Amino acid sequence: MTAVIQAVLNGAMMGAMYGLTALGLTLIFGVMKVVNFAHGSLLMVGMFSAYWLIKLTGMHPYLALLVVPPLLYFFGYFMQDLLIKPVFRAERQVREPLTVIIVTTGVWYVLDNLALMLFGAEYRTVRTAITGTSFTLGDIIVSIPKFSGFVISILTAVGLALFMKKTRTGKALQATSLDREAANLMGIDQYRIYNHAFGIGTAIAGIAGCVIIPFYYVYPSVGVVFDIRAFIIVVLGGLGSIQGAMIGGVIVGLIESVFSQFMPSTWTEAIIYAIFLVILFVKPSGLFGHKQDW
Repeated sequence: MTAVIQAVLNGAMMGAMYGLTALGLTLIFGVMKVVNFAHGSLLMVGMFSAYWLIKLTGMHPYLALLVVPPLLYFFGYFMQDLLIKPVFRAERQVREPLTVIIVTTGVWYVLDNLALMLFGAEYRTVRTAITGTSFTLGDIIVSIPKFSGFVISILTAVGLALFMKKTRTGKALQATSLDREAANLMGIDQYRIYNHAFGIGTAIAGIAGCVIIPFYYVYPSVGVVFDIRAFIIVVLGGLGSIQGAMIGGVIVGLIESVFSQFMPSTWTEAIIYAIFLVILFVKPSGLFGHKQDW
């Protein structure tokens, strides 16, 4: 019984971080109605940024949260402004321009190969003050890095939800996601809002990179591992749904952790994809998605 409780706890903590990796992806889709195939590569950039910041300065990994997400925000903001906005302008009559998918796929390959050229293919880990540390609750061992990541993931999701509901920019993001033409008529610059959406989504990837780096290795194609999970979670929870991303992440984390106690890990992958397909068949909009736009 203790082993199952331990697996549930580990799965919930890891699942929340999976949800965090999917949060930026679902925000960008919710506002811009395009799938960002470069999201995993942006997470990789966040992980490498945190890695080198910690490695070169000895900074505590969670102090890196004060540096990496703002840097990633501006990276995403100008990436959208310079590379993606021209596509939207050229295809302004198209609600969901497919050319953006091609652009983000190109960014994915460029970032991954640039990282490979600069840092090589080897796996890197960083030792921090909290690496390998834990505390106990009776017979249950709780990893401090994963527990901290769990807390930061929940706080990030709550903070994003409050930002969307309580701030002018958040309300403008929602208005643009619902009807960009009507939002333009109300004086909202849709392209500036798209810049903010992409910047915030990328900054969240930076947060994920900072909370993952204390216990996970980083290498140029690490984004693919989390990207696949993120796409599954976003569709499972509902495209554009913040709570759906977090709950979907926890579901995936629990399946990985609990089912692996009773069967080979390859079977847990099959179960995740099977549930994913069932949800798509029964409720194509996802668990918390809606047929109408977010």
